[in-house]
Amino acid sequence: QVQLVESGGGWVQAGGSLRLSCASSGRTLGNLAMGWFRQAPGKEREFIAAISWSSPFTRYSDSVKGRFTISRDNAKNTVYLQMNSLNPEDTAIYYCAAAPNTFAFTTGKVDYWGQGTQVAVSA
Repeated sequence: QVQLVESGGGWVQAGGSLRLSCASSGRTLGNLAMGWFRQAPGKEREFIAAISWSSPFTRYSDSVKGRFTISRDNAKNTVYLQMNSLNPEDTAIYYCAAAPNTFAFTTGKVDYWGQGTQVAVSA
């Protein structure tokens, strides 16, 4: 079993930056892809970024491409999401997830979920 724990959420003004972290425990991530979703109030959960296990291949949603960067440290079993140029539309709960490959994130068919961390961006 894999447990995913997010951290790094908080409040920031528009134009600012935050870095989210997701650490796994229970067992190593093996060759799982890692990624992030978010859910804003009253909206469905949305895929935003994913990264493969090795020779890192990344996927991004159009809404964050060019502003957010996903990375991972396999030795630390941790994945990161660097978020720059934040705007109020980025306000949401951000969830970390693990799946067999990055494509699985685009269909929402992930194997493990974190509990989420809140990000709030004020105008």
